[in-house]
Amino acid sequence: MAILNEPDNTPLPGAVFTPRQVRVLKIVVIVMGILLVGGFAFVMAAIVYQASKVGQGAAVVGAASGGLDAELAIPSEATVGALSLDGDRLALHVQSAAGPEIVVIDLKTGKVAARIRLKPQ
Repeated sequence: MAILNEPDNTPLPGAVFTPRQVRVLKIVVIVMGILLVGGFAFVMAAIVYQASKVGQGAAVVGAASGGLDAELAIPSEATVGALSLDGDRLALHVQSAAGPEIVVIDLKTGKVAARIRLKPQ
């Protein structure tokens, strides 16, 4: 026979936890499970979103590189030391007798976006 006046802070028989602690623990476990499932769904959605965005960007770069035919006028003794691609911009480090310069080319149009001459100080 159960005692109805039993306080809520007495441990359950054979355990060290009170009924209130067990109830709080159950709620915490359920909330954490929901957070885990929701977080996993969010991560999967972010991966799908990023993967679909990368595919579109690759198509644009592929179309630009396949359909772009441009010329860059540099002196005959000049050499290209390095190049860097960022999105639809290409930066070339050109070394010539006149001095080093960086040429930025817009790959969508094939035109020179900027020419930066480097001067020592």
